[in-house]
Amino acid sequence: MKINKTICLIFCAVSTAFTASAQELPKLSLKDAVAIALQNNYNIKLSQNNQTIASTNVTLGNAGFLPVVSGDYTNTNGIQTTNQTRTDGTARNISNAHSTNNNYGVNLNWTVFDGFAMFANYDQLKQLDKLGGVRLRDTIQSTIANVINTYYNLISQRGQIRALEGAIDISRTQLRYTNDKFTVGRVSKLDVYTAQVNLNTDTAALISQLQQYRTTKIQLNQLLIRNLQTDFEVGDTIIVDDKLLLGDVISKAQTQNPAIIASQINKRLAEINLRQVKSTRYPVVGLTSGYQFSNSSTPAGFTLRQNARGLNYGFTASINIFDGFNQWRRERVAKLQISNAELSAKQTQLDVEAQISNFYVAYLSGLDLIKLGRSNVELARKSMQISLEKYRLGNITPLEIREAQRNFLNAQSVFYSALYQSKMAEITLKQITNSINIQ
Repeated sequence: MKINKTICLIFCAVSTAFTASAQELPKLSLKDAVAIALQNNYNIKLSQNNQTIASTNVTLGNAGFLPVVSGDYTNTNGIQTTNQTRTDGTARNISNAHSTNNNYGVNLNWTVFDGFAMFANYDQLKQLDKLGGVRLRDTIQSTIANVINTYYNLISQRGQIRALEGAIDISRTQLRYTNDKFTVGRVSKLDVYTAQVNLNTDTAALISQLQQYRTTKIQLNQLLIRNLQTDFEVGDTIIVDDKLLLGDVISKAQTQNPAIIASQINKRLAEINLRQVKSTRYPVVGLTSGYQFSNSSTPAGFTLRQNARGLNYGFTASINIFDGFNQWRRERVAKLQISNAELSAKQTQLDVEAQISNFYVAYLSGLDLIKLGRSNVELARKSMQISLEKYRLGNITPLEIREAQRNFLNAQSVFYSALYQSKMAEITLKQITNSINIQ
């Protein structure tokens, strides 16, 4: 029995030390937590880089509108042994004659018409840029939602800790009353053991809750990309926005939900792909031009040395006449991809509406439970106080006061859970509509 009391005192000391130290910790506000995450979070930085890449790619040159100008240089050498017999009968023999040929200049190649593929390419690059922006906003909203949910989870757990600390105070009072009654012979040793077990059980529950609280702090530090052991204190209030309407949420989602917008962009990309495939039905026309310099030395030839320079220009044209029916196949596949994109967009819209409906039910349920839970907590507190006084006077049994204690603890647990459930549903609904805003 002494061991149990010692363990209980240690647990209570740990809880008291935790409460005292928590008051001295730097307080992390939700606004500061979100600001730190937006500045440090790796997923956001990756999305920002991807968005920058997509924006950088939107150029006329990347789409194929502009000419390509290159500077070229070639050098060839040869060693030849030549035996020549001329028409007049004379012979000429040259051994190991070294010949050289140098060509250098500037060349221009410009595709001026490719079946409108360059226009489709440019549209594709702009749509990919838009898609990158949508994904960046989605990553930012997702990160903010994770930070908010984790932050409010800590507040909810802090409420659970306070409830368990209150339960321990009640169990400690009950144990003191039981010891006093045992001293005067009003109860048996069994009642003292039972009260001690109850106190130890409540203390163990508190330690378990404290462990979960510290684990959640590590999760928040991970989201903020900072030292995982950084300790801090959070606020103590969860305020739920009770003004959300299902119709408004669904309406906003049609124009602001990242998944819906991305599916619409993917449909446009599929349509652009068909334009790119159809462009190969048309001829490809290009212009070529350049200014060349050349010099050559050929000891074994009729001309020993030659220098030349000049402008060359022209145009090229080609058209696909027959490619084994691959053009028809590619167009057929592109049309099917458009159909798939349309189906995917409709499925995404249905999934988002179902997600909204599910979370809205949880949101409304949470609001109802908050109202009921607040009343139940007050009633359970009054019942607990009356039961404790009755136990002191010996009018009720230990089991009855333990039941009143459980009711009080459960009422607080349900209330804090309802607050967190409703707030999480609210944040998720705002995330779905891309409208999370931290004031």
